Amino acid sequence: MKLAVLTTQTLHHTYFIREVTRVFPVTMAIVEWKVYQAPFDTHHLFEDRREMYEREVFFGGKDVSISDIVPVKKVESINDLESLWCLNKLKPDLIIVFGTGMVSKDITGLYSERIVNLHGGNPQEYRGLDSHLWAIYHRDFNNLVTTLHRVNKKLDDGEIVSQIPIIPALGMGLHELRRYNTEICVRLVTSALDVYRRQNRFISRPQQKKGRYYSFMPAVLKEICLVNFRKYMERIS
Repeated sequence: MKLAVLTTQTLHHTYFIREVTRVFPVTMAIVEWKVYQAPFDTHHLFEDRREMYEREVFFGGKDVSISDIVPVKKVESINDLESLWCLNKLKPDLIIVFGTGMVSKDITGLYSERIVNLHGGNPQEYRGLDSHLWAIYHRDFNNLVTTLHRVNKKLDDGEIVSQIPIIPALGMGLHELRRYNTEICVRLVTSALDVYRRQNRFISRPQQKKGRYYSFMPAVLKEICLVNFRKYMERIS
């Protein structure tokens, strides 16, 4: 089974590909290098701590790239003609999308039944960016879930293949959340690929409602998230 991953170069995406490849070898990763930025400050210090934490937990403090694990094709945008050409040449059986911009209809039209996306959140409540942070901002901790869904022409709108809640570890900090989300992503994808291998299709269910679209979270609101998450962890500990 030829498996392609459309993604960006981050530590957690690298870890995801390494772990999936242990079970279902990834044939190629098409890596989008263009960085989409908000017209306001979005960076918070907890994200620096998260980077150091993930490097240590995932790779023992080493810098590891996706290209160290699987063949990589770098493109400015996942929707570039170069990306489409690469997919046409590779002819993957399945495509996993993790952390890119919205995939164009040129790709979804060709792989409509064979392309799925990982969304860090519940798309029936939170679509778009920083979904876990927006849930924390609203103190909506029941929607700290991770979702694998089909890709269609609308953002985070496809049928849900599977969904798993994030169960916080004792004493967990906000900088650790993405680590647990990524580990769930591995579980979601390997399970779905196993079903596809046996049944030659993804089993999915329609979304019951269309979640609100959220964009980049400003840095000042991330500070509120930090406080909300700490209070939540104190309450459930």
